Amino acid sequence: MHTLLTWLGNRDLENMQQDKIAAITAIALKAQPHFDKIVILSNDKEETWSRFEAFLKKSMAVNGRPYNDIKIVKAHIESPIDYHTIAKETEKWITKLSEEADTLSINLTSGTPAMTALSVLIGKGKANTKFLQATPTNELLHVEIPIDFGSEYLRSASKNIAYLATSHPKLESAFSVITAKSLVMQDTVSKAKRVAASEVPVLILGETGTGKEVMAQAIHRASLRAGQPLKIVNCGALAPNLVDSTLFGHKKGAFTGADKDYPGLFEQANNGTLFLDEVGELPLDVQVKLLRALQQGEVTRLGDTKTINVDVRVIAATHQDLNKLVANGKFREDLFYRLAVGVIRIPSLRERQEDIPLIVGQLVDQINHSASKHPQYISKKISEKGIKFLSSQYWPGNIRDLWSTLNRAFLWSDTSIMDEYELSQAMLTRSQVVEDVPISLTFNDKVDIVQLTDNLQKNYVVAALKASGNVKKHATQMLGLKDHQTLTNWMKRLGIATEK
Repeated sequence: MHTLLTWLGNRDLENMQQDKIAAITAIALKAQPHFDKIVILSNDKEETWSRFEAFLKKSMAVNGRPYNDIKIVKAHIESPIDYHTIAKETEKWITKLSEEADTLSINLTSGTPAMTALSVLIGKGKANTKFLQATPTNELLHVEIPIDFGSEYLRSASKNIAYLATSHPKLESAFSVITAKSLVMQDTVSKAKRVAASEVPVLILGETGTGKEVMAQAIHRASLRAGQPLKIVNCGALAPNLVDSTLFGHKKGAFTGADKDYPGLFEQANNGTLFLDEVGELPLDVQVKLLRALQQGEVTRLGDTKTINVDVRVIAATHQDLNKLVANGKFREDLFYRLAVGVIRIPSLRERQEDIPLIVGQLVDQINHSASKHPQYISKKISEKGIKFLSSQYWPGNIRDLWSTLNRAFLWSDTSIMDEYELSQAMLTRSQVVEDVPISLTFNDKVDIVQLTDNLQKNYVVAALKASGNVKKHATQMLGLKDHQTLTNWMKRLGIATEK
C-alpha cells in the first residue's frame, strides 16, 4: 500500500476556490505508483474541509486514480509554528501510517516551515518513508534529504528499530520467494498454490509463529481476487462485545457509542478475501453468523434486520486443535467442516531445518536494513558455527521466536560476526514442566515402568545434547544433573553414543 501524508496548505485552499490545483492535488495526480490512501492534517478552517475533500476526490476520479480513502483529520496543535505540539502530532501520524503502508510519502510543500522541518526529522527515521514536493508550476519533485539530523533523528530511528524488533518478521509473501528448500515446505507450498487457484474456503493450521498470515497473504495474491481487498483480523484480539460489530458491522444507535453506520469487515472485503486469524477464539453466537456468511453469502449488521449480500473468500487460521474444540462444544462442527475444505498445515521450524539458514539470512538482512539508519549501528553477519547452532535449536515459537532471538543478539553484541556464543547468550531460559497426567490401569494391565522412564530420560538427554551442540557441561546444567560425569553415566546406561 502506498500512502500520502500531508498538511493542508493555504495555497491548496486558495487554488481550490478558483478550481485550480496546488501542491496536494498535483502530487496526488502525478505520483507513481498511485496513492491507495491520503491523509491530510489540519487545525484550521474546518468549514472548508469537506469541500476540499470533494475537490480532491473529483480530481482523482476524473484522472482514473483511487479516491475512496481520502480524509482530512484534525491535528491537535497549539499553532502552526508550535514545534512541541507539531512534533507530537507528526510523530503519531508518521509512526501509524509507516507501520500500515509499504511506502509512506510525505508532502513537504504544504504547511508551515515548522511542519516541514519536523516531517523531515521524524520521517527520516522510518525505513519506508519518501519525501515529495511540488514546484510553483505543479511539477512533481522527489526529494533526497541529507542524513545528519541530530538527536531528534536518532530518537526516531531508535524507536523504529525497537518497533521492527518486536513486530512480526516480514518474510516475502509471494509463493515464488517463500523459503521452501525442505521437502515438507515444498509440499506445503505446492498444496497452497492449488488452493489459491480455487475459490474454496481455506483453513491454515500451524503452531504459533510459523507464518500463517504470510501464507494467507500469498494465497490471496495468487488468487483471482488478487486485485481486490484483503482484510485481516486476529479474532483473539477482539473484545467480546466488539466481535459481532467488527465482522458484520452495526447500525447507528445499535449500542452506546454507535454514532453512525459502520460496515463490518465482510462488507469491506467484498469481492476480496477476509483472513480470520485465531478463528478458534470466536464466540459461539458469532460462529453462527459466520456460518451463514459462508453458506448464503449474507451478513446482517448489528441492530439491523436488513441482510446484505457479500462475495468474500474466507481464509481462517489457528494454532489450536479445532477437533478438540468441537468435541468440547467450543467450536461448531458444521462451521469446522465448512472452513476445512482447503486445509494447509504449515510445518514447525524444527520440521524444516533445511530452511533455517535461508530464513536466518532473510531476517539478518531485515534487521541490518532497519537498523542501518542509526549512524552508530554495526552491520552484522552470522558465522557458519552460528548457523549450525541456530539450526540445532527447538524454536517453540518458530520463526517469530528466531526473529526475536536474532534481534536480542544483535542488540547486545558490537561484533560484526555473530558466533554461537553471542547467539547462545540471547536465547531465552524456559523451564520445562512435565505435566502431572492422571494414569488409569485396569486389573490385568501390565506396564514396563523401567522402559517407560528410560525412554523419557533418553529423549530429554538427546534433546539437551542437541541443543547444547554436544557440550556436556551445558547439557548437564540444562538437565539439572550434579555434574557431567553423571551425564556420561546416564548416556552409557541409556545407550546414547557420544558424538566425536
